[in-house]
Amino acid sequence: MRLLPVLFLLAVSACSAVETPHQLRGNHVDADLIKELVPGTSTRSDATSLLGSPTTKGAFDDNTWIYISETTRTRVGRLPGITAQDVTMLTFDQGGVLRDVKHLNQDDGRDVSVVGRATPSPGSEASFLQQLLGNVGKFSTGGAPGSSRTTPGGSGATTSPGL
Repeated sequence: MRLLPVLFLLAVSACSAVETPHQLRGNHVDADLIKELVPGTSTRSDATSLLGSPTTKGAFDDNTWIYISETTRTRVGRLPGITAQDVTMLTFDQGGVLRDVKHLNQDDGRDVSVVGRATPSPGSEASFLQQLLGNVGKFSTGGAPGSSRTTPGGSGATTSPGL
């Protein structure tokens, strides 16, 4: 009977020993490297050489470079759990000189509600069975023996098999 608690403790400790590692996704910007970029002095080429290419650029402004990174860890059921999200935004002027550096994290995120509507499509609302059987009988037998077919030229003349 004293063996049961010992086995339970061994089983629980084995679960924590198999902890999954953190996975870094995206372009992580190191805090020490970003300190080397000085607004008003640094250029786009300085940012590229220190940080690499941005994850994306602004949708309507090529002068905004965005570096996005996310740290995840596998949870129960092998689902990824987000442990950290970081976004670094670099803003350049028209001459390519750095004007602003902005850091955002998971706390700055906003919840977005997804609308559950569907876009209607024109046409009939046919069921799966109607769609499956809808073309039955619409095709001719073409080259089957005993049938007539039109000539490839489209003249409307028909040929009979064996002639």
